Formats: sequence, C-alpha cells, structure tokens
Amino acid sequence: MTPLSSGTDHRHEEDERMGLRRRRSTPAAGDAIGSADAAPTGRARKPLTAARAKRMIGVGKAVAPLLAPYALAAATVARDRWDAYRAARLGVEPGQLAAYAGPGGALHARLSRMAEALDRLESGAEAHGSDAARRFAADTRPRLADLAVAVRAAEQMPTQRRRTAYRSVGAELDRLEVALLTHLGVRG
Repeated sequence: MTPLSSGTDHRHEEDERMGLRRRRSTPAAGDAIGSADAAPTGRARKPLTAARAKRMIGVGKAVAPLLAPYALAAATVARDRWDAYRAARLGVEPGQLAAYAGPGGALHARLSRMAEALDRLESGAEAHGSDAARRFAADTRPRLADLAVAVRAAEQMPTQRRRTAYRSVGAELDRLEVALLTHLGVRG
C-alpha cells in the first residue's frame, strides 16, 4: 500500500467509528428490490408536512388565477353540449329546454310536438290533410289537454305513483301517435 492510500483508509475508518461518515445516497441492491415492491412507481410518496402543505397552497394561489378562465370556458362548453344533447333527446330547441324541465319534461315535450303536428294536420299543410284527419285532430286536441293536466298533476305525486301515471300517459301518447301517423299516410 502506498502511504497516501493508507492515510485515506485510516481517515474513513476513523470517520466511520465516530459516526461522521455519511451513507451513500444510492440504495444497496437489496434495498432497491425491497423498495420496488413497496412502491410500484419506483418513487416513494413523501409525507404531507406543514411546509409542503404551505408550498402547495402557495403554488395553487399562483396557478389558479391563470387556469380559472380556461376551466370556466371548458365548463361552459361542456354545459352547452349537455343542453344540446338533452334538447335533441326531447326533440326541442336548446332555448326551449327550460320549459320542459322536471320529471314530466319529456312527456310535456311529446305533448307539445303532438299538438304542433295536429295544428299542421288541421291547417291542411300536410299532403294527407283529409276531412277524417281534420276530424281526428279536432277530437284528439281535448285528449291532449287532459293528458297535459295529468302530467302536471303527477309531478306532485310520490315517486312510485308518478312513474305509474307517466307510463299510462306515455302509453296513451303512443296510441295517439300511431293514429296520427296513420292519418298522415305512414303505415307501420
């Protein structure tokens, strides 16, 4: 051994004996295997301390004003798309969606579309606007008014009774729509 290397070894031994020698930052091979089992991502999660929480809040305060307009724009676009989807399902314009809100909204929308079709049938705007079709429209209009009242009344009922009433109104509307299609010349 050279005198230089023996002096360095001696110093390492002395530091180690006094506890001054630092451990290496890289884990030993056995430690790496054990930590890989414990944390599958390979990175251990640091505990949340008061200092880390304050730092995260500070970053949030700095970043939130920058991201808020984008988040608001994204929320607005998402809401517009959702309203357009709901309006398309009901068969109405998105601006009319508020008029058909609530548990009976879908039935109210069907009733209003049926009334519009009867108006067109009565006015002769349809190609199959015969006397029988006009008579059907005149006879059906009071029934639609009764069904609309039934839907409004069912909105105040308990859930199970309301669902039963809505099924009855829906079945009646189905029957009326089939008759309307027959008068319009559409055969099923």
